[in-house]
Amino acid sequence: MELDGKKIAVLAEDLYEDLELWYPVLRFREAGAEVTIVGPEKKEYTSKNGYPVKADVAADQVRAADFDAVIVPGGYAPDRMRRHRVMVDLVREAAEQGKVVAAICHGGWMLSSAGIVKGRQMTGFFAIRDDMVHAGAEFFDREVVRDGNLITSRIPKDLPAFCRTILEALAG
Repeated sequence: MELDGKKIAVLAEDLYEDLELWYPVLRFREAGAEVTIVGPEKKEYTSKNGYPVKADVAADQVRAADFDAVIVPGGYAPDRMRRHRVMVDLVREAAEQGKVVAAICHGGWMLSSAGIVKGRQMTGFFAIRDDMVHAGAEFFDREVVRDGNLITSRIPKDLPAFCRTILEALAG
């Protein structure tokens, strides 16, 4: 399989966008990666549409070094995630270690809170454009933008390009 031996963290919090969490989880498991759902606590989180996901582990129980990639799904979950310093630290440390850090939709909020967007090229949901620009990013309206280890996308219809770009980055 394409990603055998790779370990990926997908972050979770309440009000996540269903497809933006589940599509990468299933796609990368199918590709052979070990995918771990990481939440502020090891508990169940509910999507914007009421669909549940159970975190496999609490963020304070893992380190960025445990993973090859960290994925931040969108919806309103990123605004809730960034209220937990341990979640923000996980994203920042993954970026500092050169791991793949990927965010879609409102996921850019976590990247901004982690302090990793200044001078970087990225995209995201149009409503966070000002936030990203004020944090120092160069913002584009494209289905996917890769700037080194940082991969970003806008909306659920961009998920095929988003996941393909993550897969390419991890496969080397």
